[in-house]
Amino acid sequence: MAKKSKEEEIRQQNVAEAVSKTEEFFKKNGNIIYGCVIAVLVIALGALAYTRFYLQPKRAEAQKEMFHAEQWFADGEYELSLNGDGNYLGLLDIIDQYGSKAGKSVYLYTGIAKLQMGEFEDAISYLKKYNGKDKILLARAQSCIGDAYVGLEDAETALGWFEKAAKTSDNAFSAAYLLKEGIAAESLGKNELALGCYKKIKDQYPQAPEAMDIDKYISKIENAQ
Repeated sequence: MAKKSKEEEIRQQNVAEAVSKTEEFFKKNGNIIYGCVIAVLVIALGALAYTRFYLQPKRAEAQKEMFHAEQWFADGEYELSLNGDGNYLGLLDIIDQYGSKAGKSVYLYTGIAKLQMGEFEDAISYLKKYNGKDKILLARAQSCIGDAYVGLEDAETALGWFEKAAKTSDNAFSAAYLLKEGIAAESLGKNELALGCYKKIKDQYPQAPEAMDIDKYISKIENAQ
């Protein structure tokens, strides 16, 4: 019993020393600690206020402005979609005023509109800014970048983007990207790569529209070998 009492006495003494050291630490550094806590609270409250009273309203405002631009885009009115009609903003003004607060898709719409108007370098610039998590839309952006490089007569770079799009998509849409990759490869004399793309369409995506005429692409290369 005496042994246990001694051990308990030592434990209590250690606890007392620890408490004493803690109190001493807080006496010496209390102002700094409280200052840090207050600073963290101020920053957190500031961030909350910024999000609630500035960022969220701006996002809502930007999304409202996007409505007409998206409608024009869907109707194929790319000039209006980009520049607006004087009453409602176009995509370019929305990007200038709101940036990504309008949603990541604003860059995708703008890039595709620029592509459709033959402004290939601008198209590439905007499409590269799109970094959405939706793989279908991301693959579309990558394929459109490839199309823009085709427009710039840079088949080698276009090939890489079509390949990237096919890998990103990994679904029925991949057939369209594989066909573009194959055609680009053929134009560069990379017939084996092209043949591999065409056969992949036939084997893995037989229901895709691109598979309907894929045999003629395969035959063309095989007959030339």
